[in-house]
Amino acid sequence: MEDFLHNMDWVLPLRSETATHIFNAFTFLGYTPFFLIFLPIGYWLWNRNLFTRLAVLIAITAILNGWLKDFWQDARPDPAFQLDADRVGESYGLPSGHAQVAVAMWFWLAYELRRAWAWAAAFFIASGVCFSRLYLGVHDVEDVLAGIALGLVSLAIFAVLVHEHVVSRWRRLPAWMDFAVIAVAIPLLWVIWPNNEDPSGIAAVLFLLLGWLGGAALDRRAAPEKPVLPAWWLQVIMAVVGTAGVFAVQIGLTRGGQALGLPGAIATYIAVAAIGVYATWAAPALFRKLGLMKQP
Repeated sequence: MEDFLHNMDWVLPLRSETATHIFNAFTFLGYTPFFLIFLPIGYWLWNRNLFTRLAVLIAITAILNGWLKDFWQDARPDPAFQLDADRVGESYGLPSGHAQVAVAMWFWLAYELRRAWAWAAAFFIASGVCFSRLYLGVHDVEDVLAGIALGLVSLAIFAVLVHEHVVSRWRRLPAWMDFAVIAVAIPLLWVIWPNNEDPSGIAAVLFLLLGWLGGAALDRRAAPEKPVLPAWWLQVIMAVVGTAGVFAVQIGLTRGGQALGLPGAIATYIAVAAIGVYATWAAPALFRKLGLMKQP
């Protein structure tokens, strides 16, 4: 069993140039740039409530994964196996964040859609992402299985949190409670984080969520009804231009903060919070101004 969970020799004969391209594409679906593309586009062009729930789920899952990595401090496979070493850096291996988030995100989407094709797509994509981490040699089987299990646990917990009985009670509380919970959770990370590790990177997830929820609240006030979207080709333009805006905000504010002498973490927090506001309020407001989103 120990050999099955940790020995990575079996992956070497599977590698080829074509397969490496394929699994690099799958593994991209677990990195931050993908989420900064996928979540805003889903918010603009699909369903803003669904993708707000998805943003919350991903944030919860990412924090749980980061805490467990630093708690267990389990080393990744030998660097000789790794084809993705530059992006994983010095981070720990157990559990696989790609596997955990992929299972949680894609199966939650399938659960919301309740369509056979959505379940099939979720299984295909999550399986590809999970196997990509083995193929690229940055996780062993134990890491991936733990990530899958924790992704399923995250799904179960989130299903309880968004159940109508829980949501209806939460809605009775003042609207500012959402932001208060996140504001308290950010400094709490430094209190609860294990083994004196630094949670600065994970804190960025909460700043993004804070901006996302703030922008979404403004967006709902400005446009209470689900918007009517234009022709498909205009939606493609919206997606491309809007996504370019996401990365312009990220790069501009990060570099601007650094030019002002702000610590790197602070500049990052400002940038990701602004991305959240941009994705859920500023970009939709611009789209409405241009007549690309209309109230029914």
